[in-house]
Amino acid sequence: MNENIKYGTSTGTALANDIGATSFPCPQCGTTIFRTRKDREIVIKYVCSSCGFEGPN
Repeated sequence: MNENIKYGTSTGTALANDIGATSFPCPQCGTTIFRTRKDREIVIKYVCSSCGFEGPN
């Protein structure tokens, strides 16, 4: 994976040129979580890679 490109936390999909992609801090530990538009649209749960917090969608 390219270190300059961000990847979705759930699926590992590159976020480059993904209109609708978002990022936010994990509610439990603050690690940045990245979500692609498609991950959100098809309601894929996310898991924080640092603390294991599982998000609703």
